[in-house]
Parts: sequence; structure tokens; C-alpha cells
Amino acid sequence: MTAKKFDYLINGDKSKWEVIIGLEVHAQVLSKSKLFSPSPTKFGAEPNTQVSLVDTAFPGMLPVINQFCIEQSIKTGLGLKAKINLNSVFDRKNYFYADLPQGYQISQYKNPIVGEGEIVLDMPYGTKKVGIERLHLEQDAGKSIHDIDPDNSYVDLNRSGVALMEIVSKPDLRSPEEVNVYVKKLRSIMRYLGTCDGNMQEGSLRADVNVSVRKVGDKKFGTRCEIKNVNSIRFMQLAIEYEARRQVELLESDKKVNQETRLFDTKKNATRSMRSKEEAHDYRYFPDPDLLPLKLEQSLVDKLKKELPELPDEKKERFIKEHNLSPYEANILVSEKEISDYYEEVIKKCDKKLATNWITVELFALLNKKNLSILQSPVSARNLSKLIKMITSGKISGKIAKDVFVKMQVDDKDAEQIVEKEGLIQQSDPKELEKIITKVISNNKDKVEQYKSGKEKLFGFFVGQIMKASEGKANPQLVNEILRNKLK
Repeated sequence: MTAKKFDYLINGDKSKWEVIIGLEVHAQVLSKSKLFSPSPTKFGAEPNTQVSLVDTAFPGMLPVINQFCIEQSIKTGLGLKAKINLNSVFDRKNYFYADLPQGYQISQYKNPIVGEGEIVLDMPYGTKKVGIERLHLEQDAGKSIHDIDPDNSYVDLNRSGVALMEIVSKPDLRSPEEVNVYVKKLRSIMRYLGTCDGNMQEGSLRADVNVSVRKVGDKKFGTRCEIKNVNSIRFMQLAIEYEARRQVELLESDKKVNQETRLFDTKKNATRSMRSKEEAHDYRYFPDPDLLPLKLEQSLVDKLKKELPELPDEKKERFIKEHNLSPYEANILVSEKEISDYYEEVIKKCDKKLATNWITVELFALLNKKNLSILQSPVSARNLSKLIKMITSGKISGKIAKDVFVKMQVDDKDAEQIVEKEGLIQQSDPKELEKIITKVISNNKDKVEQYKSGKEKLFGFFVGQIMKASEGKANPQLVNEILRNKLK
């Protein structure tokens, strides 16, 4: 199914406008050491404790490339179905910040390690392909801290030299909703690959958001503004909404949109000007003289390609075929690798369809309520599988199962032990059920007459009374069958 025409349109006073969006996602490479030094990359360490002489740019200290970071970038490129460039070059990108000791950033410009690729988005209106322009490797800067002392700024160089993959999309995104799905899909792919943990709250995934607007029907792009370092998907969406409307208001007032870099104020939900937008020549790019051009062997790329895990799109197709899931269900279950692993563990010994329902409804509701990830689930996959197996075998009813599920959440208690200990086994003996049903009918002769005279809705009343008399343990299917025969 291909995407239908769908745009996030803004109705101005004079015209309708569409939004053009491109993202530059900065993903921290999942590696124990930095891109050009052996310094550790552990999050949350004391300031300036993960810094070497290379990271602080002491004279005479030379960068040495981290081969593992190169391999992680290649794997990410392969996961994006992108071209891997066997020859690439590291450049110096020259600018000054207090937290950039060298006075330049080692990055890649004209010859990146990964070329064009694509990501397929599953949107409510169909699938949409978003082009990847490039993926290049670069080192991160340090961090300036301004809120410790009213008179001084502090610099923490722990992040200086940390390896980043900058993944640049083509200007194919057209709405905040598409940006939401794009970033989640990109993060999911990298987590499956083990190349980036995607923890936005820790700064290991953030994005520069490029926004422009044009009148509906125009082919030429408008002047774009870049919103720097947005570190949550929600803030990206809010920033796009504000910035697009700001640009429309300017253009409809016959004013000019200046190409500039802006920041998103999370308290005001508004963007504000940071500086005029630099062009490539402002950075005076040139090949880093301390690093030779990077030359890869095709055999290395082929080896890494063979080692790739099953990725979300492939897993989704397999789930649909093997487990008879709908595309919607499969999308949910492959959205995170840990969720798909949990699902596959659950269905090893129980009904697949029922397992899908219990995971996507009951379990997800629990996790959302307690703000937990699937890895923090208070109910293990093995234990949930036991519960579902007891439902399908008729040992317990669906209603009782929900009560058991609540009790399982305390220390991941064993479902079977709870059922046995509390005497919750479903009553499925036809003779015993017939005794209960006969008694309920005998005690409600007036309702029986009304039922026989045409008030068939009273059938639910009888079922309720039977379930009450059996303390909720009666097998509903058998109750319905026996009750209908008795009422005849």
C-alpha cells in the first residue's frame, strides 16, 4: 500500500501552506570508548573524569580511529538500506566554542562513510518512503554549564570526542506526525542493530530540525530555518508547529523569512533566533591532516551484512505470515526489539492470538500506568504464558484471569500457584453446573415465565446469577449451553 496525498496544511489568511521538514539526527554510537581516543563513554560520570589528552587537544596528541565505531556506522547504513562508501574522508569543521578544545570538530563533509538510503514509515494513510541523504561520523563537543554559578560558566569535557552518527534525511517529511514516526522508526532500527541506545533523556539521540513552508502547489522550496539540538520527539513536534506558523505569518505579511539557526524554548513552546545560518564555506572544511582517508574492504561490509539481525520491517512481515497478525498488531509488537522478544517468548507454549491481545491490551496498560518499559515488566513472559495457557485449557475464565494477573504483578508471582492456592480453578463439571443452574431457575420462576414470553434479554440475568452462585468460577461457555437447554 503506498502513501496517499497527505500534508500538514496551514490555512493562512491568503493561502494554504504546506510544511517541508528535514531532520539531522545525531545518534551516539554505542561504544565503550570514544571515536579517536580510549576514553570511556559511560553516562552520568563525574564531570571531566572521562577525558584524555586527545580529548582536551593537548599539543602533539594525535587522534586514532576507533574501528568498532566504524563498524557500527556501517551496520547502521546497512540497516537503512544505504550505500556504503568504501572510501571516505574525515574533515575539520572549524568553529569556536568554549567546550570545543581543538577549535574545530572532526567530521565528514563531501565524502561520508554512508550514502543514500531510505526508511519506510507506516502511517495511518499507508506507507511512505523517506529518503536518507547521508550518514557521516563525527565527534561530539563538550558541554557548557551555566547554572552552577551566577558569574561563571563551567565546562565538562566528558562528551568531548564521543562518536556521533549524523543521519541526514531528505526534505521528504510533511507533518509533525510523520516526524514522530520517522524518529521512532530510526531509533528502533538502531536499537535492533545495537548501534545506538536511543536514550533521548541521556542525550544519545537528538536532532536538528529544518523547517520551511511553501504555498500548496508550489514546487520550489522556501527559506528554511534550523532548530538546533531538540532532544525529545514531543518537542520536535511542538517546534515544527510553532515555526511553520511563524513563517506563514511572516510571508502573509509580505515579510521575509531569514535563513537562520533557532532554538526551541520548552517553557514557552516557541522558537527564538540563535544566529544567522552558516553555510558550508563558513566552516572552512578541509581534510584532517592527522587522519588518512578511510578505506574499507568490501569483504568487511559483506561480513557485517551477513551478521545483521532481523530488522523491524522483516520481522513485521514474518509475524504477519507466521503468527497470523494484522499489520497493526505486528507494527506494535516489532516497534521495540525487547517487545518482540517478549512476545516470541510468550507464544512458545500458548495461543498466539490470545497472547497478542493480552500483551497489547492488559500488559501495555499496566506498563503505561506505571511508566515502565517491557524490560521492567512486573510480569515475566514465562509467567504470562502460563496464565494464557490456563485460559485456553478452560482451567480459569477470562474474568478470573484478570484478577490473577493483578496478583501476579507482586514479585512476578507464579500464575499456577495463585490459582491453586486461592481455589480459582474454573468449574467445568457439567453435572455440578447443572445443579447450580437448576437452583437459580427454581428461585426465579417469574423471570423464567417472562423469558419464555419473549424477554430474551433476561438470559444475561440468569448467567449473572449463576456466576454469582459459583463465585465467578463457572465455565461461561458451558453455562450458556446448559442454561439454554434448561430454559427450553
